[in-house]
Amino acid sequence: MIKLGVIFGGESVEHEVSIISAVQAMNKLDTEKYEIIPIYITKDREWYTGDALKDIETYQDIDLLKRYSTNVVLYYRKGRFVLQSKGLFKRIVKDVDIILPVVHGTNVEDGVLQGYLRSIGIPFVGSDVASSAVSQDKVFQKHIFASSDLPITKYVWFYDSEYNDDSEEIIKKVEKLKYPVIVKPANLGSSVGISKAKNQEELVKAIEDAINYDNKIVVEEVVSNLIEVNISVLGNYENMNLSEIEQVMTDNDLLTYEDKYIGGKKKFGSSKGMASASRKIPADIDDKLKEEVRSIATRAFRELNSSGVVRIDFLIDAKKGKVYINEINSCPGSLSFYLWEPIGKKYSELLDDMINIAIKDYKKRTSKTHSFKTNILQGFTGTKGLKGMKNTKLK
Repeated sequence: MIKLGVIFGGESVEHEVSIISAVQAMNKLDTEKYEIIPIYITKDREWYTGDALKDIETYQDIDLLKRYSTNVVLYYRKGRFVLQSKGLFKRIVKDVDIILPVVHGTNVEDGVLQGYLRSIGIPFVGSDVASSAVSQDKVFQKHIFASSDLPITKYVWFYDSEYNDDSEEIIKKVEKLKYPVIVKPANLGSSVGISKAKNQEELVKAIEDAINYDNKIVVEEVVSNLIEVNISVLGNYENMNLSEIEQVMTDNDLLTYEDKYIGGKKKFGSSKGMASASRKIPADIDDKLKEEVRSIATRAFRELNSSGVVRIDFLIDAKKGKVYINEINSCPGSLSFYLWEPIGKKYSELLDDMINIAIKDYKKRTSKTHSFKTNILQGFTGTKGLKGMKNTKLK
């Protein structure tokens, strides 16, 4: 049986969204194939494990959660990947074979967590460090999409310091775009900090709101006659499969955090995550547009060297029949299982596929040469390098 560590939570504004996605996934994993080991990262960056973490109700009382879970660290020890308890009397709580990160947002989805997992050598599901970092940063994405001749909307980006130093200049730069515009923090997801601005007054308010969340801001022209569609891609750079295409429905000017995750329900835990958002599957667009979406999705997936399952969001000008790629999500809400079910792939099967891809990627990666047997430090005394430090004092 594979010992599968499911990591979620973290210091992110999408913390609760990650919990919802992870609990959904843990409830759908095949317990005959996997020993499911929840690994919850609190908002203050402490790691916990325990069976109670599989229940969504547990998260309504964090103090109680900590009492019935074990505070741990994950590291490599004598050929094993282990979760070890913290404190005076340390013990190995669990061994882990592979990690399934079900994380959203800054500090977890953006390559930070993936970098730690790579540094200790444990196999993990999903995109690697660079791909995760780019997938989290909307500006990096746009640069890569543009260089790959993928269709994107007109945009402007800037740092918070540039705006604080000369807001008039930044506004002038932004207003070369046509109103209305969408203002976004570059490194957040789940529609957090995103606003639509129809004039300069709204633009200033939107920018100041976005700056509360990020130091890099992107402003985009709004697509006229807008239809929003999403598609999920499963695989790696060698093999890709495509889900059904969904059409996102909302009564608001743009899809909000509430549209995606709350769905009109106020009690935490009642939401089904992205699965509860209003949508039409399959999307109500013609075959030509569907084929264009599929083509662009596979090209974007390959350009970013994505792996596992991603969701790619598109904007369509219905009148012009023009498709624009909006962004790619390396760890989408609910892992986009609802886009695969209409074509006959159950959530449990999707998770199996993701894990199998990760194992193959890990075997391929470890087969490559990463170090040389020759040790250039052998016989090195260091005396030459130390001569210049003879009279140097640390300050």
